[in-house]
Amino acid sequence: MCAQGARARKHSFVLALTPAQAAWRKEQRGQLLAARSAASVQDRAAWGAILNTLLRVVLDLPAPWVLGLCWPYRAEFDARALAAHLRARGVRSALPVVRGPGLPLEYRHWWPGAPMDKGVYDIPVPRATEVLAPDVLLVPPVGIDAQGYRLGYGGGYFDRTLVALARKPVCVVTAFELSRIVSLHPQAHDVRMDFVVTETGITQCLPEGPRAIDATQCRLAVQQLLAERGNSSDCTRR
Repeated sequence: MCAQGARARKHSFVLALTPAQAAWRKEQRGQLLAARSAASVQDRAAWGAILNTLLRVVLDLPAPWVLGLCWPYRAEFDARALAAHLRARGVRSALPVVRGPGLPLEYRHWWPGAPMDKGVYDIPVPRATEVLAPDVLLVPPVGIDAQGYRLGYGGGYFDRTLVALARKPVCVVTAFELSRIVSLHPQAHDVRMDFVVTETGITQCLPEGPRAIDATQCRLAVQQLLAERGNSSDCTRR
């Protein structure tokens, strides 16, 4: 789906934490990043292979549609092989670009060989490619709690982006189990994710609480959410 079909709505986003809350999140962030970096390359590769297998089933949706993913950073799950698999099936991929402090992310069309620049933290970003509106977002966390609230790197970019979009994409957290926390103690600006996929399985994050589901159930739930949120592409039909 192109950005012209999903104009950003007027929104108010305030990233407001007390000093104590900010300090707690900073401490949790440091511990979680250290734990992820300490995991062996072999373990992360094995966990990533499981995520890739699960997500191939979850995202077996009729094309065309747009997948938003992130360039892997600080030992995150690498979704590029999954994107290549989906690209061969007619799915376009998009990477986020930080446009400036306090602004939502912009997702730009990406493919292997696309012109790239260095963005924030020297993460590669597409250079002046088409702006797209993802139907499904793969969201890497620093931490993820039992209710589906994500601890990120502290800039609030993902939450700000989800608030700004006219149509919320389906948000799938891609994490390793060592990123689990009991509770983020979510605040008004925190946005609950739709699904969490780790090497041990899949959780659907519902208002009434988390529910363990398998990959086929998740695919059906993704399609239902896409239809409920007004997605008009072929991925809602099967």
